[in-house]
Amino acid sequence: MSLATSYLGLELKNPLVASASPLNSKLDNIRRLEDAGVAAIVLPSLFQEQIEADAEARLSFVDAYADSSPEASSYFHASIVGPYAVRPDRYLDLVRRAREAVSIPIIASLNGSSRAGWIDHAWLMEQAGATALELNMYHIPVDPLESGIDVEARYLEIIRAVRGSIELPISVKVTPYLSSLGHFAATIVEQGAAGLVLFNRLLEPDIDLSRMRLVDTLTLSNPGEMRLPMLWIALLSGRTNASLAASGGVSDVTDVVKYLLAGADVVMTTSALLRHGIEYAETLVNGLHRWMEERGIASVASIRGMMSWHRSSDRDVYTRANYLRILERYATA
Repeated sequence: MSLATSYLGLELKNPLVASASPLNSKLDNIRRLEDAGVAAIVLPSLFQEQIEADAEARLSFVDAYADSSPEASSYFHASIVGPYAVRPDRYLDLVRRAREAVSIPIIASLNGSSRAGWIDHAWLMEQAGATALELNMYHIPVDPLESGIDVEARYLEIIRAVRGSIELPISVKVTPYLSSLGHFAATIVEQGAAGLVLFNRLLEPDIDLSRMRLVDTLTLSNPGEMRLPMLWIALLSGRTNASLAASGGVSDVTDVVKYLLAGADVVMTTSALLRHGIEYAETLVNGLHRWMEERGIASVASIRGMMSWHRSSDRDVYTRANYLRILERYATA
């Protein structure tokens, strides 16, 4: 029996990938994740704001000590990074040490909304030894004058710029809130992306009524959030040359299986590992093996996309016709 799969042209021992999270920022955790069976690890994203804050702080520090001794100009206090947790140089060091510590692929991640800093830091991540690069496209268009075309053009400009500066395979983590996701996915691939991560989770603020203020507490994902990425993976499977990574809502092995049946090449998880601990990855991998063994399934490749739109005998279930059918059933229940 083979759990092997391919992602971004990388041959992986199984489809389970530890997605970007603070959990993956410590070398000991990275080793434990490999021991627990994950096939690849996405490091936490390096944010554009971190890159810019670090550069501005370094410039201010140098200016402040311009008349000091020559030795002083090479000393930078830790406070220069302000409120951000990861300095760019420390991130690159994490990439290097992670590649040395484990044998599984280490995927670096960049998060931003403009071209600034992307090219240089993508190149530096490649030089540091990253196996691949994930472009984490998290952008909320708050300007009512910014059109959907403008938003997509910004994404595509970044992808073209990064693709032209490095040789690493690139995946793009996108939001589902685009006007024509299928067309945009195809365009991303045309611009050089080797994979799509569906989806970037929008972290919406809540309102604290007792204090009358906005709060931004992080809530871990749940299986109810699987439906949207699973739908789009099923619609894209067999209709794109890009690798498809499922992200969001994984809680147990049944969720992993569903994503594979929809057409995912890999299944990413963060919340399940944060809830149950790193060793839970072994439970997911062993559970997948057992599920396949009980049904006499020889390989992950043989079940991938079995329930996709491309291979479905009832494509109406993915279309407007199913919307009407569901409402009619509910009305007569």
